[in-house]
Amino acid sequence: MAVTIQQIAERAGVSRGTVDRALNNRGRINPEVAEMIKKTAEEMGYVHKTRKKQKNAGGKKKIGIITQLSGAAFMVEVKRGIFTVKKELEELGVEVLIRENNSVKEEDQLRAIEELVKEEIQGLAIMPVDSERIRERLNWLVLEKKIPVVTFNSDIVGTKRSCFVGMDNTRSGRTAAGLFEMLTRGKGKILIITGYFSSLLNNSRVDGFLEELKKLSPKLEVAGVQGSFNNADEVEHIIVNAMTSIAGINGIFVVSGGQEGIVNAFRTLGIEKRPYVVIYDKTEKNEKLLLEGEVDFLIDQNGFEQGYRPPRILADMLWNGNKPEKEYFYTGIDIKTRYNL
Repeated sequence: MAVTIQQIAERAGVSRGTVDRALNNRGRINPEVAEMIKKTAEEMGYVHKTRKKQKNAGGKKKIGIITQLSGAAFMVEVKRGIFTVKKELEELGVEVLIRENNSVKEEDQLRAIEELVKEEIQGLAIMPVDSERIRERLNWLVLEKKIPVVTFNSDIVGTKRSCFVGMDNTRSGRTAAGLFEMLTRGKGKILIITGYFSSLLNNSRVDGFLEELKKLSPKLEVAGVQGSFNNADEVEHIIVNAMTSIAGINGIFVVSGGQEGIVNAFRTLGIEKRPYVVIYDKTEKNEKLLLEGEVDFLIDQNGFEQGYRPPRILADMLWNGNKPEKEYFYTGIDIKTRYNL
């Protein structure tokens, strides 16, 4: 006898509606709860209706995924989402081809796109490098090759991509400005350390921060915006130089990677009272910084969902002809302290 939604709900200890959302990837649901429900359904031998359709459908679907900065710590959760959905889709007869790039080089990403086109992919999920050549190539995929594109983690303007899955980075920057206004009581100087000036993601966070800071605290100044290339040694170097040469820095906002350089800088400076610090991404190293009191707030972006959802959206488009229900699928802005990790 076929396993029912009600039976899965009873075994998992959730409602029928929650099971339906998890198995059909619709509506808002905690990714960990969704993963638990799918595992329970699999253990019970549940066969999804999409899989039944796939058995009777001719031809194999192929979806391509392209990442950047694949070795970065924040990518651990993103890749966990990617490989979770890869397993699920391949069980449904969809081949998922992944190209992981460690760099943010335009050439590497163009090469990955060409490789996947030769593999005859029918949909592409990509963390795009923000460049004119990438923009042109993505539009070529959509308009000429009729290959739908979904961007995730980082977006790119001026393309015909179907939708974006990731953090509202401008809003997260505004959130960080609000945190600093609260911490500093609206007085002092904030040093901003970004990753790459070529990154739309990084720039959106910085822009949101500056816009909100101007509204909230006219007396709270910016001590500079410097790029670290997500390198811890560079983060350390920037902080040491800035705090040596600029008086009154009482806040440091690290927009991207290399956060472990913060502690090294404070040790080098030998300061008794450190500035307030806000960083991004719930990684193992960053959690340690938070728990040990080296930073004050951590802004997380739900990397698992960013990796998991785009291939699912593409699969729904390719199998069922369903267009994304909206252009932006924001994954939330989670503020973490040492007390709520």
